[in-house]
Amino acid sequence: MDRSGSSHERGLKGSGLWGKLSKTRRRLSDGLNHILGGKRVIDSSLLEELEEVLFASDIGLEITEQLVEGLREKANSKSLEGPEQVKAVLKEEMISILEAGQGGSRVGPIDKEHTGIPEVSMFVGVNGVGKTTTIAKVAYYYQDQGRTVLLVAGDTFRAAAIEQLQVWGDRLGVEVLSQKRGADPAAVVFDALSAAKARNIDKVLIDTAGRLHTKSNLMEELKKLQRVAGQQVPGAPHRVILVLDATTGQNAIAQSRVFAQSLGVTDIILAKLDGTAKGGVVIGISRDLTIPISFIGTGENLEDLELFNPKVFAEAIFD
Repeated sequence: MDRSGSSHERGLKGSGLWGKLSKTRRRLSDGLNHILGGKRVIDSSLLEELEEVLFASDIGLEITEQLVEGLREKANSKSLEGPEQVKAVLKEEMISILEAGQGGSRVGPIDKEHTGIPEVSMFVGVNGVGKTTTIAKVAYYYQDQGRTVLLVAGDTFRAAAIEQLQVWGDRLGVEVLSQKRGADPAAVVFDALSAAKARNIDKVLIDTAGRLHTKSNLMEELKKLQRVAGQQVPGAPHRVILVLDATTGQNAIAQSRVFAQSLGVTDIILAKLDGTAKGGVVIGISRDLTIPISFIGTGENLEDLELFNPKVFAEAIFD
């Protein structure tokens, strides 16, 4: 995995990210180019068309209205002179929104040195968002940094979840600590963290259920895992990572609120961003939740995980 420099430094159009966000870019940038083609006057009619394009990119109603109102004010003050300025203003405003939401991000290209205490990350999210595959990608990312990793099959309600994590563990050469289907997830986490401390593991990545087959409340079950982790390792879980499916668009924001309010989510990974034209949801998540986006998933391979950079992302969805 080449992390010697940012996508922007390596040349945006030559980077994987630029190509993998093509669906969102076509929806947004092509729409803008069509509306702004020629030298049209920046008037109310044009701004209404711009609003439709932005909304269709799943940026969200409030942000769309905010962006268009800013353009309207500039047009009225004669400080907006043409199509290229319109696109430049939109891009800079999007970068500003994204950067504001990244204020608390603790993830960077060079992770902190191991302190002797495992860093425990608990991955949460509804079934089907790509959580288990995302965990494998994060494990691969840490391996690339020379870190030791332990995977924990905390979703004991689905046999398929345990098996899928084990398949990824075998591919990565990473141990997966699991128990039989139906076991108490808290017991799995307890045993895993005991093992991680004994083996001086750097990173512990815990998979969790996205729904239960019982009448138990999912959030209460997840809070129980948090308590058990904290009893075993000081401060654990150090990160509560919410995995969202970008293809669900605005529904992803609704999911975010439920998990964030209950579990104290520390950061978000947005999966499947390459397979959707709804990439604008990234902007809505940043503005509405102000929870840092640590990574974006851009494909099915282990390498298809990008550290989130607001400027690089904004430039990749504008042509």
